[in-house]
Formats: sequence, structure tokens, C-alpha cells
Amino acid sequence: MKKNENEVLERGTTDVAIANIFEQDASGGFEGMGQDDLALPFLRLLAANSPEVGELDGALPGMIYNTVTGELHDGRSGITVIPCAYVRQYIEWTPRGQGTGAPVAVYPATSDILSRTIRDKSSNKDYLENGNYIENTANHYVMLLNDGIPEPALISMKATQLKKSRKWNSMMMSVKAQTPAGQFYTPPMYSQRYVLTTSGESNDKGKWYGWEVAHIGAVTSKEVYEAARKFSQSIAAGSVNVKHSNEESSLDSHAF
Repeated sequence: MKKNENEVLERGTTDVAIANIFEQDASGGFEGMGQDDLALPFLRLLAANSPEVGELDGALPGMIYNTVTGELHDGRSGITVIPCAYVRQYIEWTPRGQGTGAPVAVYPATSDILSRTIRDKSSNKDYLENGNYIENTANHYVMLLNDGIPEPALISMKATQLKKSRKWNSMMMSVKAQTPAGQFYTPPMYSQRYVLTTSGESNDKGKWYGWEVAHIGAVTSKEVYEAARKFSQSIAAGSVNVKHSNEESSLDSHAF
């Protein structure tokens, strides 16, 4: 789905005098809003048992769903994103159907929490003595380029998708640029664009949809680059709050 045409005001579609006033009063009224008042969208893969399928008009398994705007993106054509930051965490969940739907706890990648779990081979989950389980979660903070307009979002990869995350990280690290003196360096993560599509996957446990990542080149707009850099800096400063929910937990259980 395309961005709602009413969400972006462009000169030529709005009276010039009014547009000038809008520009003069840019961000007016939002002074009291902080990060705690905003929801960071998740970009989730839909499966046959996703609640949006059958409830949201046009929602089909394999599509990419924006949890805040409700937008749907075709998984075959995919989405274009600029990666801005990467954070890996261990997230503790209660068994599905129990608790509040929010994480019990979130542990940093340096935590030894997995050493206190027992692996259940039938579900491929790591359980604590209290019955909760731990998910190794790779968080990719991105700018979604929606009709060329950058929008912050989060893609969480876990379970079978961790190998996709590692592949993407390796792909990003392999990008090199060259100085006028001929020296090679690794450009910032947020200087590059990638296309993410979806495809069907399976193993002896079942079937699901997974991510496919392809590098398409450097960011070409200075304004977009600056927005991506600012988002990256906000994440590094710890000013971006993420509210995980068990709706995006346990990707492997999403069959098509």
C-alpha cells in the first residue's frame, strides 16, 4: 500500500501561502512530546495465523506489516530501508497465552542468562526454571523509505531468522569506500540502502516466511542521510524506547 496522500503536504497540492505558514510553524504543538509518548513501528512478517490476516483488508501471509501505521507491503517486491543501528538482546517471555503480553525482562547481549536455561528440543526454546523462555533477539533499527520519505522502524529477527541477521551484518561490514588517497574504509551503516523481501522457508518442524536482504547502493539524498544519522545517534544515546510484545515473538510458530 502507498502512503496516504494526506500524510505528506507538498507545495503544489496546498495553497502556497498556507504552505509557507506551515513551514514557519514547523513542529508547532509537539513541544510536549518525548520519546515516551511515541510508538516505534515494528515491521513484521505476516503468517497464516497472524491476527491481521483475515481481519485487515488485503492482509496476506508473506506481507510486511507496519504495526503503527497499519500499512501493508508486498513481500515479493519488498521494502527499501536504511539500517541505522543494531542491538542484540535476550528477551524473557511468559508462555504464550499467559502474562501481559509484554516481556518479563530484557537482558543485554553480554548477559549469561542462557546459561541458566534448559533447551527444549521439541520447541527449540530455552526455558528458565520459572517456566518462562528466553529469545535471542537481533534488533535492526532502520529508516523505512516509504515513497522516498524516511520513517523510523524496527525489525526484530530471532530463531531461524538469526542467520539472516548475521548475513545482513556481514553484508553491511563488507561495504567499503575509498579515500582520495586510495585507502579503504567502512562507511557508516546508515549510508547504505537495502531491499528486504520475504520468501517461504521450511524444516522438519514446519513452514514459515523469512527475510531476504539485498544491498542496492548508497543513500543519494543528503536530507535522508541526515535523518538516518540522527536516528542512529538517538539509539546510541538510549533515547529510543522499544515496546516489544509477544505478537512478534516466536517467528517459527508462524506457519503458512
